[in-house]
Amino acid sequence: MSSSQRPMLVLAPSLSTTKVVTTTTTTTTYAPIPLPALPAPSSPKDNKLFPLLNAPLPSTLRRFPLVFPNGTRATFRDGEDGDDDMHDDDEVVAGRGWRMLKRDEASEQGKFVGLNEAIERYGRKRSLNSDIVMHGIEEVDVNTPPPRKKARPAHQSGIVTMNNAAPPSPLPSPTASPPPLLPSAPPSGASSPQLLAPLQPDLSLTTLLTLPSMLSHFSALPPSLQSHILLTFLRHSPLPVLRTLHSVLTPTLARDFLTLLPHELVSHILSFLPFSTLTRASRVSKSWRGIIDADPVLWQDLMRSTRIWFGGDSENQFVKHVVAMRRRTILTIPRTLPLPHPYKILFKSRHLTRTRWLQNSHPRRIQIAAHGSHVVTCLIFSHDRIISASDDNSIHVYSPYTGQLIRSLEGHQGGVWALAATKDTLVSGSTDRTVRIWDLKSGLCTHVFGGHTSTVRCLAIVKPEWVDVVGDDGIVRKERWPKRPMIVTGSRDHTLRVWALPKPGDEEYKCYGADVNDGDPADCSKEDAEENPYHKYLLEGHDHAVRALAARGRTLVSGSYDCTVRIWDIITGQPRWVLVGHSQKVYSVVLDPTRNQACSGSMDGTVRVWNLATGQCVHTLTGHTSLVGLLGLSPSHLVSAAADSTLRVWNPDTGELKHTLAAHTGAITCFQHDEFKVLSGSDGTLKMWDIRDGSFVRDFLVNIQGVWQVVFEGRWCVAASNRMEATVLDVWDFGGEDEDDWHGEPANGMYDDSTDDEDDEMEQADADAMDQDLEVVHSDRDMEDDLEVDRDGIVAPTPRLPWASSSRKPRSRSSKPASGAGGLSLPPHFLDNVGSASSPLPQLPFHDESPTKPRTRRK
Repeated sequence: MSSSQRPMLVLAPSLSTTKVVTTTTTTTTYAPIPLPALPAPSSPKDNKLFPLLNAPLPSTLRRFPLVFPNGTRATFRDGEDGDDDMHDDDEVVAGRGWRMLKRDEASEQGKFVGLNEAIERYGRKRSLNSDIVMHGIEEVDVNTPPPRKKARPAHQSGIVTMNNAAPPSPLPSPTASPPPLLPSAPPSGASSPQLLAPLQPDLSLTTLLTLPSMLSHFSALPPSLQSHILLTFLRHSPLPVLRTLHSVLTPTLARDFLTLLPHELVSHILSFLPFSTLTRASRVSKSWRGIIDADPVLWQDLMRSTRIWFGGDSENQFVKHVVAMRRRTILTIPRTLPLPHPYKILFKSRHLTRTRWLQNSHPRRIQIAAHGSHVVTCLIFSHDRIISASDDNSIHVYSPYTGQLIRSLEGHQGGVWALAATKDTLVSGSTDRTVRIWDLKSGLCTHVFGGHTSTVRCLAIVKPEWVDVVGDDGIVRKERWPKRPMIVTGSRDHTLRVWALPKPGDEEYKCYGADVNDGDPADCSKEDAEENPYHKYLLEGHDHAVRALAARGRTLVSGSYDCTVRIWDIITGQPRWVLVGHSQKVYSVVLDPTRNQACSGSMDGTVRVWNLATGQCVHTLTGHTSLVGLLGLSPSHLVSAAADSTLRVWNPDTGELKHTLAAHTGAITCFQHDEFKVLSGSDGTLKMWDIRDGSFVRDFLVNIQGVWQVVFEGRWCVAASNRMEATVLDVWDFGGEDEDDWHGEPANGMYDDSTDDEDDEMEQADADAMDQDLEVVHSDRDMEDDLEVDRDGIVAPTPRLPWASSSRKPRSRSSKPASGAGGLSLPPHFLDNVGSASSPLPQLPFHDESPTKPRTRRK
């Protein structure tokens, strides 16, 4: 209780009843009795020394009733409570012959009599030997109603119950009875009503009046004696009193150890909790939420202990993706809590991916009729959009939520065999030998590139990323290549071409033959292609059709029907290695920049792993008995799919065979995998496998004619199949209503964010420098007049001929990093200016540096 607010006693109105023939009851309301204010502590008001000084008291201690010996009822009211605690709907206190007025009734009557005035009048009536009638209580005549009198203003003054000459005793004697405030006397007449004194003080009132003196004495005692006195009081206190004190002491003396301990100890303590307990703990308070969310080592250790830390560059890429998204929204989204570390978001994403796909046996599912009865040659999932391409020359864009057709991209004059997307830009390659650039927002074709003289069979978008570059001095440096997004295309004309990806708003360019009435784009000569401002290089060297390619940074890997694999430098256009070893056509390649490796699958039934630094074959993976047409790579697994109806899971580091997935009865037509599962399509079924133990989980599709494509990311899974000569897209949603923030990890390990747009001026300068300083190298090889028309390019694929039914798939150029060091390797300026002054982002650890690193758990 503050010193400016004083406690008070509120006396219940006294009642006097006179019975003659009729009964009249008169109520006298007394003004509150102010009690002495408590003295302030002698020491400074330090919350650490006096934790209970400002502690809130329960309502039972701020207002409670008192009954004095003569039956007078009063209410003790703490000054902190005030008059606000008296509500109109309070329970009416009443007894035999009396009733406590409500607040509104007392205000309407306006009759408040000060206690001193009442005592004075009470004494004066007695001295005159008249009937004991106090102010407000009058004798009742049988024939005359009681007159109404106005109350005199009451003088609010304290009550003196002791001799002013002597100081009050700090502690009243427990045996002595306090003297009455007014001496009792018999009434002067028997016919007069028996009047009660306004107040008959007792030990309670005496204690309240002497409480300031008692507190002063207590404050002057040494701490040990204070403890002894309080303990003595507690020993003599009944259980209800102890419970009330406990309700006050417990919240006041509680300490938040997470905010008091050093961060290293807090992180170490939290590291022993399972994630379910951490989730509940983060709901305790905002400070706990901030501490738990911002601890990177805590979530890294949790991912390691639950076996969802993949290592390599996968976590690094996810962190970059989250930071890039925050840079775009940091100033536009209001928030009350600090942003969690990306590792927590990654843990949630991987935990949901691992559990929901296995536990949710009935995910939400919709079916979309697509492309009539034509074959779906390409299928990708990008920014909550399903993009499918077909041999009917069309590209469709669907919503996964409703299945509605959003866009139909028309313009190709031949079947679309290659597809890639980044943000709102789509790149497609076709049998009409052109490469088209589409704006997914408007559905317009903004650019048409010509130059290839046969089917564009595969393509890839190469985004800028930090790569290790060995300088002339032998020192490895981090450099960002390419300087702007590029397009790499491979064709059946034995060549590859490198193009600059146009940015939104760039000048449109359409080659000769782009429109139907212009002519055949095959008539576009090599010189015309080189006049294209977006064309960079023509890569020549293969002696047969280029069937597959994969590109990251400045490295390009291409596989050809000439049985070779070639490694190119995208920036200079120069070949690095010609990898010879396969005895038959190469159908699939993947690039592993983390291990500096490339893998290739061939019709000879083998998978070869190549060292990009030396050009040597590191491993030859044998076991398949037929064409290896599909390859997929994740941080810990290399998966191959063959026409022998099996899939095999390999260790990309050692080449060891982990599992053989054998349940299909026909050639594998499509598959995709991550660190938890494999989805594969064949012989009219779509199956899911557990990649960690190689066990079969369940069938997604059965009893259909064929499955052509499958793709999944995060909560979504999309499959293209044929049923009764109709093409259908099946869409499964494994997320719940409250899991909209489920961040999926792309199959190729590359996140489609806008990090390449953050420093446009710097990038444009670098691009200009690249164009000026680097010499464009062209091949002197003349184009062959007689182009080989491969059966693979003119025959529609069937479920039994899977390698003719699929163009380049995103997973065939997967390049997720491998498991290894788990730290971040961000560029020095990557986190500059992240966040805002109002809500700064926590700094991310570099190269796994953290003050809590020594306590990292290993399980």
